[in-house]
Amino acid sequence: MAPVLIDTPARARLADRFGADVAGPWCDALPDLVARLSTKWGLTVREARAGNTGRTLLCTGPGGDLRVLKLTPDPEVARLEFTGLSAWAGCSRVVQVLDADLDVNAILLEGLVPGTELTGRNVPWAEVGELLNQLHAVEPPRGLRRLAEGIEFIFDLSERRRRESPAAGHLSAGVLAKGRERAAALAASGPVTLIHGDLHPANVLDAGPGRGAVAIDPRPALGDPALDAIDFVFVPMAAGGTIDDGIAALAPHVAGFDADRVRAWCVAMAPLVALPSLRRGERTPFTDAVLELALTGVA
Repeated sequence: MAPVLIDTPARARLADRFGADVAGPWCDALPDLVARLSTKWGLTVREARAGNTGRTLLCTGPGGDLRVLKLTPDPEVARLEFTGLSAWAGCSRVVQVLDADLDVNAILLEGLVPGTELTGRNVPWAEVGELLNQLHAVEPPRGLRRLAEGIEFIFDLSERRRRESPAAGHLSAGVLAKGRERAAALAASGPVTLIHGDLHPANVLDAGPGRGAVAIDPRPALGDPALDAIDFVFVPMAAGGTIDDGIAALAPHVAGFDADRVRAWCVAMAPLVALPSLRRGERTPFTDAVLELALTGVA
């Protein structure tokens, strides 16, 4: 049986991100696009994976190997990802590009086996540290946005999502605005490197013995490398610890680790970390701890 390329929940996520006027026609045209690209690259689609900015298709390549076809309705999303991944070509801890057709916002990637997310697993801190070192050591390419632009976009999107969901009863517009102010100040200061921009445990996969943790799905920008560390620093808090526990675990493995800026980014982005659970109407000890962090210094 052929896999379902686009289902109702996927359509809803894309409409939430891009608007129904963009997402609807793109979803309708997706089967024909996938058929053309499958012929072009010799792919057999095995499975479709959910995503907030497009569709990720696990495929078998011409030689029987696993390949990943990424598609999005947004040309800028595809261009930024391709630009970042091209800069990281040859980095063992970043997924590698095999081909691309940016005219149709398509990127073909190597498959990672077993490809298990780090979410809910013990963090291989040394591997994550090496990953961060590789990400931030390359020459930044031209044509990427500054981090400040991404900060404005994500806070604008988050305010709409907060306002239109149960999160509005737990996270005020003022707290979110304070987070935006803090993040904007951090983005305007500090060192500037090529950053992943969306590095969290679900975007790091196990590529098997000998390779280990590999980053996927970047939202690359030019900005403060400390931002890429924060979602891993938050991991111990989910188990009842603190962000200082995460800093202590990661810092020895990252060159030039700036604990003060990582901590400041955690405070600034805390409203966004709490938002997904609050949108679902969920309150957990972790969410409460993150909200308390977001309230630091808020009158």
